[in-house]
Amino acid sequence: MSKPVSRISSEIDFNLEGKQVGFLRLPHSVHRSAYGWIPIPVACIKNGEGPTVLLMAGNHGDEYEGQIGHGVLLRTLEASDVKGRIIFLTSANFPAAMAGMRTSPIDEGNLNRSFPGDTNGGVTAQIAWYIEHVLLPQCDYVFDLHSGGSSLMYLPSALCRRNSDPNKMLQSLEILKLMGAPAAYVADSPQGDDRTLTAAAGRQGVVHFGSELGGGGTLTPSALRVAIDGIRRALKHLGILKASVSVAPAEPTQLLQVRGLDYFVYAPDSGLFEPLVELGETVEAGQAAGRIHFHDTPWREPSVAYFKREGIALCKRMMCRTERGDCLFHLGTPFEHSLSKDA
Repeated sequence: MSKPVSRISSEIDFNLEGKQVGFLRLPHSVHRSAYGWIPIPVACIKNGEGPTVLLMAGNHGDEYEGQIGHGVLLRTLEASDVKGRIIFLTSANFPAAMAGMRTSPIDEGNLNRSFPGDTNGGVTAQIAWYIEHVLLPQCDYVFDLHSGGSSLMYLPSALCRRNSDPNKMLQSLEILKLMGAPAAYVADSPQGDDRTLTAAAGRQGVVHFGSELGGGGTLTPSALRVAIDGIRRALKHLGILKASVSVAPAEPTQLLQVRGLDYFVYAPDSGLFEPLVELGETVEAGQAAGRIHFHDTPWREPSVAYFKREGIALCKRMMCRTERGDCLFHLGTPFEHSLSKDA
């Protein structure tokens, strides 16, 4: 049986020396354009031998810190700054990015729930397949920058997945600290499980780092600094940027972990969400997290959602209108090197 081949083609050659920019061409035949293609921006900076990193953003189209930050790095870095190769995919789910939506307006696809993808599938599945089977096998590292998008707001955080190898875990923690976000957390099992880029990187043997840099469909100067200066520090530490490249020192980072479903609080009813806790606040098990008000029957008492455990409010819902099952908060707890699932 022949090996699947992506229908997406690249205008640039990832093996050429120097700096290249162009598009990935995803064939898309529709009423207004019978022989058209979707132009997904891509770039590559290569200089000699060294590690390869994929800088990716726009996995969700309404998360802007990485899309802007990676663009700044692309414009300001030259081949003479690099020792190895940097591949830029700044608006990975391009249809979603152009619409400013979490998911693609073409097929409703959530790219970060679409891996390993399908070369014969819809638009989002084809993008996922190309990333996992064409781009990632060329890479040693991937930095996939996220935020809370339109519906969530995070305490700006860098993140990675827990590694059972203590030495590799320590190396990952060093990168998280270098990113210089106010918080950094280690996740045992990311939302989306084996359908995420994190899982795709694991299948391809690529070291994955990510972020949740704010959200609410907004952009802050402090979050953008992490997306630019934090990545510069990390790439310099990994030897992909030369020692001569200047970087600002990192701000202190609080190391946290996110382990199980008890870290999350979900809406018990539909209505208007009143948060009772601020981001960064320490909470106790059983503490009220928020109220859901019934504006259609205002004489009813609101429903109350509670935290199931102690922790630090790492993420909260930004939208007031809420439906049963929406995530209202999730917590982080101080990082522990123990690999016990009970920690």
